[in-house]
Amino acid sequence: MLNKKIFLYNTLTRKEEFFEPLNNDQVTMYCCGPTVYDFAHIGNLRAYIAEDLLRRTLRYAGYPIKHVMNITDVGHLTSDADTGEDKLEIAAKREKLDAWLVAAKYTELFFSDLKKLNIELPDISSKATDHIADMIELIKKLEEKGYTYKTADGIYFDTTKFPTYGELTQLQKQKLQAGMRIDMGEKKNEHDFALWKFSLKNEKRQMEWKSPWGIGFPGWHIECSAMAMKYFGEQFDIHCGGVDHISIHHTNEIAQSYCATGKIPARYWFHVAFLNINGEKISKSKGNFITLQEIIDKGFDPLAFRYFILSGHYRTQMDFSWEALQAAQNSLERLRHIAADLTELENNKDFTDLFQLDEIEKNYWEHWKNVLETALLNDLNTPVVLSSFWTAIREDINRKAVQLQLLKWLDDIFVLDLFNTNTFFPEEIQKIKEERDRARAQKDWTCADALRILLEEKNFEVIDRDDETFLRKK
Repeated sequence: MLNKKIFLYNTLTRKEEFFEPLNNDQVTMYCCGPTVYDFAHIGNLRAYIAEDLLRRTLRYAGYPIKHVMNITDVGHLTSDADTGEDKLEIAAKREKLDAWLVAAKYTELFFSDLKKLNIELPDISSKATDHIADMIELIKKLEEKGYTYKTADGIYFDTTKFPTYGELTQLQKQKLQAGMRIDMGEKKNEHDFALWKFSLKNEKRQMEWKSPWGIGFPGWHIECSAMAMKYFGEQFDIHCGGVDHISIHHTNEIAQSYCATGKIPARYWFHVAFLNINGEKISKSKGNFITLQEIIDKGFDPLAFRYFILSGHYRTQMDFSWEALQAAQNSLERLRHIAADLTELENNKDFTDLFQLDEIEKNYWEHWKNVLETALLNDLNTPVVLSSFWTAIREDINRKAVQLQLLKWLDDIFVLDLFNTNTFFPEEIQKIKEERDRARAQKDWTCADALRILLEEKNFEVIDRDDETFLRKK
């Protein structure tokens, strides 16, 4: 069976390209993961939702996937210019915890967020601290080839030795502002970057290792190159990350990997645009840092956030607002109502004929499936997928079999739990439901009826089936 054709925008070439993997038996995909010094914010999570959609789309197209994601638990400094403190060391001081415990804490919380958003976990979660030896070996290779130099604070990569440095971000088209001053320290060139940083003489770090150049820790960029090579070899198919990685992190990855192997590490570069609030990028310094837990605490289903993100194209900046999230939740609840009604009809023997696809309905289904699939495989055009889906649902309101197939198709790709009757409920509602479940188990029907009325007053429909109770928003 032939794989379906996918077109993806490649940041390296600045155009959409027909996707051709190195090996049809397995697509290799490396994604830049979190720096685990704090909670992930919703801007971070947008990238992981988009990458999850990419993975599911590739699988839908017939490609087996091997997905590696790094966990940066050392080496990411507060400045991309290789200055400042390590973010993990800062977090350890802030929380009065061991840096290793901080990393473990926020790694666990990050994976908890992924689970709530129905994001598949990578096949390999690669911690930087588990791969120090691999990084040292890669730096030694670059040193042997003459691409490095030593300063008082570390080992640096000399970008002038790589003629096409900056191709990914088109640095050759940029010009520094007149009179602009760059504090480079002992760096030879503005864009040179640290491969290995030395520990300060007067300060004991919690995370440091011996190396041929002295005690210290790896630079942020060398981590991804070393770990990608560890699991994929010299070249792999797709490298994913946020657009903020283009100008420095991924540009530096390409430089050091190419100089070590003679190959650009990834053939396709997939970047996800910013999620903004009031037109500004989400960040702690701007005071607009929102976590997934805050969304949940306000009574929103985390999958409403997933729906909201998928309503925009991954390469287009989006602006978050509570009003937009509420609209997404309303749409999600409407889809679940439709799915529940169709499922109930399908399970009723008096209506089974409605769910048999005759030749006319098969044609309708194939038409809409082709429309949705074409949009999906054309650079993951999820806004067109959703708008076409809603058009199909409205136009074919009496074609129950077609509607059911459309909902199943969408749920397979977008993973919104459309057919899961008990999905997300606010904590208050969940407690009332649990209390009612106990009352029913004890055959306290007076209490159970009172709690049913309470739930209905709070705008939830109660559906009792045998020994199970389901809720859905009215």
